[in-house]
Amino acid sequence: MSHKDTIEAIRSQASALEAAYDGFKAKGLALDMTRGKPCKEQLDLAQELFTNLGKDEFKDKSGADVRNYGGIDGLPEAKVLLGTLLDVPAEQVLIGDNSSLSLMYLTVLHAMTHGVVGGSGPWSGQKPKFLCPAPGYDRHFSICEHLGIEMIVVDMNDDGPDMDAVEKLVAADASIKGMWLVPKYSNPGGVVCSDAVVERLASMPTKAPDFRLLWDNAYAVHHLGAGPARLANVLEACDRAGHGDRVFVFGSTSKVTFAGAGLSAMGGSLANIDWMRKHRSMMTIGPDKLNQLRHVRLLGDRQGLLEHMNKHAAILAPKFAKVQEVLGKHLGSSGLARWTNPTGGYFVSLDTLDGCAKRVVALANGAGVKLTAAGATFPLGKDPRDRNIRIAPSLPGLAEIEQAMEVLACCVKLASLEK
Repeated sequence: MSHKDTIEAIRSQASALEAAYDGFKAKGLALDMTRGKPCKEQLDLAQELFTNLGKDEFKDKSGADVRNYGGIDGLPEAKVLLGTLLDVPAEQVLIGDNSSLSLMYLTVLHAMTHGVVGGSGPWSGQKPKFLCPAPGYDRHFSICEHLGIEMIVVDMNDDGPDMDAVEKLVAADASIKGMWLVPKYSNPGGVVCSDAVVERLASMPTKAPDFRLLWDNAYAVHHLGAGPARLANVLEACDRAGHGDRVFVFGSTSKVTFAGAGLSAMGGSLANIDWMRKHRSMMTIGPDKLNQLRHVRLLGDRQGLLEHMNKHAAILAPKFAKVQEVLGKHLGSSGLARWTNPTGGYFVSLDTLDGCAKRVVALANGAGVKLTAAGATFPLGKDPRDRNIRIAPSLPGLAEIEQAMEVLACCVKLASLEK
């Protein structure tokens, strides 16, 4: 069925659609699908963090008192644990506090003020630019906007960023200093970068000798039931290509344990970690090592981490399945929208017809369903086709997700008719 035929078919249902929308408004719904927050049941999985340190259990494996200053890199056993999360050797890991976003912001800030290993001085005086695969993570784009870094959009394909475009851009422009990427279960599309994409990112010639990949592996172990997808090791690929300092790897336990009280980590070459350690020593004499020890006690090792994430998957998978079920029922053959069916991560990415996303979000909000602002998945909040909407199913319950998706489907049809 063509779009024209589809619209004609839905136009005949216009009165019924408007009545359904009014019915949703009359229910007084207050459903929030804006951000990928863990639900209570997920947070409850980590309750042991409150009790797994007795009053006399405050020493790490080396016998150091974790209540005191020091250990700016993190506890050795915490570096091992987070190294398994990032796929980085423990000696090339630096543990932060609760937020990997903080580590990413500080990394870019330090590059702006002091430059990076192998660079020619502070980026701030070089009018830096970043490549931004989109749709992508709004917080990455906000960092660039805040620090005055120009953003260049490249398409995010089913196997990762459009590498033909990326390679052409970085080879021609020395002011392109960095590139954001969520390489596994990307935000919002759920894309897992292919081996070929990882290899090309690691080996591509760049006109800027201090070009950096900011590799935000936020969802490294966040599968939806089939186990973590395979992702090639970018640090090893960069080493093989002779670009060992090219990549900064980031991750955290924010969606593994407590979102506001987890652990973050950064991985990279020894030179890059030493660079960050020196900057970090200006800010703190040591991170929260008590929280590191609690996490080591809770998760243990990689196997313990994976077993813990299987429990998360058992909670999340039915929610993602409900999104697919309801959207498929109401929009599956309409031609008015398409959406992803991810195997991990925290989001479903939905594309409307061009020019409809903002209207869909406004209509949904009018019916009591809050969605992420249309355009948020693009730099400066500007989706050139006004079609992408990020859906976050993790926080609401199944009944709420069903209602929210029914409202969304109705709004997609109404906005398409208007367009």
